[in-house]
Amino acid sequence: MPYIPHTQDDIAAMLATISVGSIEELFDEIPAALRCGQLEKIPASLTEMEIGQLMRQRAAQDGGAVCFIGAGAYEHHIPAAVWEITTRGEFYSAYTPYQAEASQGTLQLLYEFQTMMANLTGMEASNASLYDGASALAEAVLMAVRLTKSKAKRILMPTTVHPIYRRVVHTLVKNQGITLFEVPFDLETGTISVDNLESYASAENAALVIQQPNFFGGLEAVDDLTNWAYAQGILVIAAVNPMTLAALSPPSDWGTNGADIVCGEGQPLGIPLSSGGPYFGFMCCKKAYVRQMPGRIIGRTVDIEGKIGYTLVLQAREQHIRRSKATSNICTNQGLMVTAATIHTALLGAEGLEQVALTCHANTTALVNKLTAIAGVSRVFKGPFFHEAVLRLEKPVNEVLRQLAERNILGGYSLADFSELSDCLSVCATEMRTQAEIDNYAVQLEEIIGSE
Repeated sequence: MPYIPHTQDDIAAMLATISVGSIEELFDEIPAALRCGQLEKIPASLTEMEIGQLMRQRAAQDGGAVCFIGAGAYEHHIPAAVWEITTRGEFYSAYTPYQAEASQGTLQLLYEFQTMMANLTGMEASNASLYDGASALAEAVLMAVRLTKSKAKRILMPTTVHPIYRRVVHTLVKNQGITLFEVPFDLETGTISVDNLESYASAENAALVIQQPNFFGGLEAVDDLTNWAYAQGILVIAAVNPMTLAALSPPSDWGTNGADIVCGEGQPLGIPLSSGGPYFGFMCCKKAYVRQMPGRIIGRTVDIEGKIGYTLVLQAREQHIRRSKATSNICTNQGLMVTAATIHTALLGAEGLEQVALTCHANTTALVNKLTAIAGVSRVFKGPFFHEAVLRLEKPVNEVLRQLAERNILGGYSLADFSELSDCLSVCATEMRTQAEIDNYAVQLEEIIGSE
């Protein structure tokens, strides 16, 4: 439906109806000191042609920088068909399907998404998305606490988990009496060890969080960590990158019993780096825990005539059931992003996803080898890595990144959040990076490191 603005006559009629003299009077309760005043920096009205020119100029300011950042947001190739299909009216304008009979196409797609995520993670059940990876981890923590019969409210949260995720989890659970115990990482490997976990053993623990690959790109000893958690009688929450699961063992195979809850960020599956979002989160779990899973679950059934149909089979949020029994207040989530991810995953298939994952690993390995050949650049952690790696620089990291940005290279993610790694950055090279781009990064970095 086109946007039709109100005319001055329309506005005057509406104000007269509510006995208000002007629009300004509607806001007279706001103190003058808190009001922004005139918007002097907004330009005068432009013609359609002038607006088009302005937008092209603004877009050009973004430049064509080559991205080596990673750190939870990855630049992957997205086939043109993904968003061509996603933005069809049938998907693009479809709202959250409260009435199953009204949105069979959307429900079928969400069912296919759940099936794909269950296959990737090896888990028995998947929900139909959450807001983003960070809030998905917070929801997993809340779910784990609900599942703990002893009412334990301690979560072992390794510092190898994404720092933004950890902050979001803390924000969402701190007022519910849940404590996050941060487990430090080994300074040689950049991972956590079972020996280190022993000092955190307690009857108050509800779950252990394991990110794989972890924030530094390191591969955690997931089998040993999972078995340790089960020996302690606590749950395992796996935080994973879905793209890497095409090459790494699924959480269902970790240790003897596998992870209990799996969550993560779905952005690598067909979602572009659109200036910071939107993203979407996913969650899978063992069937025994499905009634504590937040969000919604789509099921396939048949009608009285035997025809296949799709319907909401579980939606345990406060709008649908008693508030005291609700598992979440999640409402309209990232359904459009899930649509794109489903189409993207279907187009690539298992072989395509594996090829992307392996190419990312090969490119990151090539990048690390190239950069560590430069005097003043060294790799920090021993052991295998996947998707990204941590490098130490002899020059201040932020200054190096600034100079690289001036040369249209987004050189990595500063690890200033970690006191032990204040002179380090993480780097990543997805399948989008070419050998020429990797070579140019090395040339520019060597010049910057070597300059006075």
